[in-house]
Amino acid sequence: MKAYVISSIDVQDAERYAEYAALAPQTVVAFGGRYLARNGLKHPLEEQVPDSRVVLMEFPSVQHAKAWHASPAYQAIIGIRHNASTGSMFIIEGCDPPEAT
Repeated sequence: MKAYVISSIDVQDAERYAEYAALAPQTVVAFGGRYLARNGLKHPLEEQVPDSRVVLMEFPSVQHAKAWHASPAYQAIIGIRHNASTGSMFIIEGCDPPEAT
C-alpha cells in the first residue's frame, strides 16, 4: 500500500534550504518516491492555512519511505535541512479507494 511523507517546514535560512531542496529529489527517486506537492499555492477551505512550507511525497510503501529517510544519501543532506529550518515530517499510510456501489 502506498505511503505518504508529509513535511511542514519553517525555513530560517532560504539559501541553505535551497541547497537541500536541490539535492533531496534524487534521494527520493532512488526509493521509488515522487513529489506530489512542494509548497504550492495554498487555498483555504477551513480555518487558517499554515504559513510553513508544506511538502507531500508518495512512496510505494511505508518500508520504502522509511528506507529513504534512513538511507546514507538522505542522511548525508538531512543536516542541511536541520540547520536551515525547523518543522515536522511524518509518514501516513495510504488507503484503498472505496468500492463503487
